[in-house]
Amino acid sequence: MTFNLASSEREHLQAQNTELATLAGGLAHEIRNPLSTIGMHLELLAEDLDEEETARSRRMLERVHKLQQECLQLEEVLNAFLQFTRAGEPRREFRSLNETVTSYLEFLGPLAAEHRVEVRPHLDANLPEIDLDAALFRQVLNNLGRNALQAMPDGGTLEFITTVRDESIVLEVIDTGNGMTEKTRERMFQAFFSTRSGGSGLGLPTVRRIIEAHDGTIACDSEPGQGTRFTIQLPLQSEPS
Repeated sequence: MTFNLASSEREHLQAQNTELATLAGGLAHEIRNPLSTIGMHLELLAEDLDEEETARSRRMLERVHKLQQECLQLEEVLNAFLQFTRAGEPRREFRSLNETVTSYLEFLGPLAAEHRVEVRPHLDANLPEIDLDAALFRQVLNNLGRNALQAMPDGGTLEFITTVRDESIVLEVIDTGNGMTEKTRERMFQAFFSTRSGGSGLGLPTVRRIIEAHDGTIACDSEPGQGTRFTIQLPLQSEPS
């Protein structure tokens, strides 16, 4: 279901998003400082242990490397959280969704080839321009694209389709991957839910947050072994004169 917020509701929501982003930025600063210090000292410790040639030093070095990996994982979660909080503050201007998709596919192409995935764009040549934050929308494409590649470990096809339907601009992202169970579909937009080891659980919640900040909707159709289709609908708008 697509709906439009009243002006007062939109202003209230934007104020909440701004406050959340400010709090998240402060939290990130407070976490990053000690995290950087920990990482620096672990690196120095690893260098000292690497110079020793004892069984004890090798065991300690292995533990240090595990701690370094945990620090990197924490940094990734922190970055994903910042993306999530800032996703509700789009800086929109009228532009071509097709150009945003095409630019992303130029980046995705080599990575998809490594995964033996064929990318097939089907972009409506007459697609109207839309009020869009291209940088945020690239995050949408990147999250959906990376998820699709991970769902096709043995290769497959990945389609990006744009069209106009029911007074909306529609983007479909369709893969031939492993698909998802009903239980996963029900929870996939919940913050910090992930079926992948090491995942932040914020990729799809960020996608939904960005789409809703553009007054749009996102739906998913998926079955195990049958691939996945994400359908994004964004309202058509008249460009101000």
